[in-house]
Amino acid sequence: MPVQKVIYDTDPGVDDAMALFFLHYHPDIDLIGITTGHGNASVEITTRNALYLEQRFGIAAPVARGAAGPVTGQDAHHASGVHGENGLGEVELSGDIDVQAVDLPAHRFIIETVRRYPGEVRLLAVGRMTNLALALREDPGIAGLVKDVVIMGGAFGYNGHLGNVTPCAEANIYGDPQAAEEMFAARWPISVIGLDVTHEVLMSRDYLQRLAAEAGDAGRFTWEISRFYENFYINKGLAGISVHDASAAIYLVAPELFETRTGPIKVVCDGLAFGQTIQRPAHVGFPPNEWDGRPAHRICTAVKGRELLALYRETLLRAG
Repeated sequence: MPVQKVIYDTDPGVDDAMALFFLHYHPDIDLIGITTGHGNASVEITTRNALYLEQRFGIAAPVARGAAGPVTGQDAHHASGVHGENGLGEVELSGDIDVQAVDLPAHRFIIETVRRYPGEVRLLAVGRMTNLALALREDPGIAGLVKDVVIMGGAFGYNGHLGNVTPCAEANIYGDPQAAEEMFAARWPISVIGLDVTHEVLMSRDYLQRLAAEAGDAGRFTWEISRFYENFYINKGLAGISVHDASAAIYLVAPELFETRTGPIKVVCDGLAFGQTIQRPAHVGFPPNEWDGRPAHRICTAVKGRELLALYRETLLRAG
């Protein structure tokens, strides 16, 4: 597989950090930018976390700070109960951070980078879709210049998986549904890795302990930050942590591990189903409706979990 240029739009975040390690250590990925936003914590904290990870693990990609809240101007909602107040499982992040974010807002960094490498850049978005929506609003032409967009977000009811914030809505979409709606309306190819598949794969405590023992500093740090995160999932009755953002990162290099369905997607932006993602299957006919004329995108409906976990471990072992 040729090396792929990737901009990682993220809100670190325990699972965001775990996905970042995969991107950093996989030989077929050229991480050319990290853009941050609100979500798992405030944008101030997520940007600090991105810079900390960059410095500690020798990641060369520039970091651009992004949006502090939804495109509607409403207050941002953070997931401190899942990721801790500092976003990284309450692990102490010692030492000064000597690297700095670039002097560009995230959405403009995306625009300039996409235009510098037309047809080459893959956008991997694993937080709120705010930065992507802002980039489209400022320069709609980038939709035709991006190679593709891969997101972690949404839930479509496969395998019995619905929302994780409400019965309808997944957190990344719920945190800025208007941004997601605008993103899905754009004519760039999107692949959606949602709860339908990420809740099908668990990293057990034994799996994480093996990473800690075998994958160097990245493995040990993954173990440390996942203690708080794992406790959240144990309290929900699960036997490990769901593989959210890392599944989306793995899709970049191993899409054959996923089954998919195509069709246009809309997001509910008000009312009881606020944040719900709905796809009209491409193979089903309907009378004229609001989905007509919208571009078709791909959602993941099934995943080969054992192979996904093996690929993640194999990639992180490069760090050891």
